[in-house]
Amino acid sequence: MKELYPPIEPYAVHILKVGGGHSLYVEECGNPYGIPVVFLHGGPGSGCKAYHRSFFDPAQYRAILFDQRGSGRSTPHGRLEDNTTGHLLADMELIRKHLGVKSWLLFGGSWGATLALLYAEAYPRQVNGLVLRGTFLARRRDLDWYIKDGANRIYPERWHDLTAALHGGGRGDLMTAVHTLLHGEDELAQRRVARAWSIWGGQVALGDDFAPQDADAHVPSTVLQQARIEVHYGIHHYFIKENQILLNCGQVPNVPVILIHGRRDLVCPLESAHTLHQHLPFSALRILPKAGHIAGGEDMIDAIVTAADEMALRIRP
Repeated sequence: MKELYPPIEPYAVHILKVGGGHSLYVEECGNPYGIPVVFLHGGPGSGCKAYHRSFFDPAQYRAILFDQRGSGRSTPHGRLEDNTTGHLLADMELIRKHLGVKSWLLFGGSWGATLALLYAEAYPRQVNGLVLRGTFLARRRDLDWYIKDGANRIYPERWHDLTAALHGGGRGDLMTAVHTLLHGEDELAQRRVARAWSIWGGQVALGDDFAPQDADAHVPSTVLQQARIEVHYGIHHYFIKENQILLNCGQVPNVPVILIHGRRDLVCPLESAHTLHQHLPFSALRILPKAGHIAGGEDMIDAIVTAADEMALRIRP
């Protein structure tokens, strides 16, 4: 069973101004002459973590990681203006050109998988492979599972806590109610709802491994800002047309595609990856019986590192 590669530090860090007042944090790790791979983090709004670098063999890969607009170390943190899916795809192209990359491997998990698919459909000539974990197709049904009728049946007590935090505002459209309170004038209500939203997400993603922080603790601004970005994208249907990814699968280049999905994933149920696999017959679907949503745990890490190592052999010129 494969493990993460040893911790590694970036050999280059870039701060790229991309317009709209946004500056992106971009880092390069591993072999400057290796196979370019871009890591697309989830969220939206979460940012990259140090261990994400260790998915890739530093001798084989030139790993490029960046924090999306308003996320992580990109600034201003939490900024919603000029922050749409179209902007993020354009940012990827700007990064690719700035770094002199002709084509690259796309690696994305959850929302990162969404971005990878949209980019591959828009810029097929720049893509030489995809590794997607926890596929999220950003359909209405996918969002409904998470915040309307699906995961709430698995964790009804957490769902009750989320709706209770809205003080009655969640009986209709929950996403609209959360959005309204996150941007309201009542700062206490903002942080109360941001905490409840964060706890809901943590519970669904981590399952039995979730350990919520003290409910009486101060809610940091980062939690509030991340909640705002997540809801910003959700309430706008991720700034794409309904079923856009599947309808445009014919635009995805015929390159190696590996889909990794945990059967116990309650954020993005396995149906998404299976359906995508049917639309991309040249893809390989690897189902992990005991894994969930996050990019952690022995089985998931083994599958991710194995896929990255395999891609290094398949796409090297």
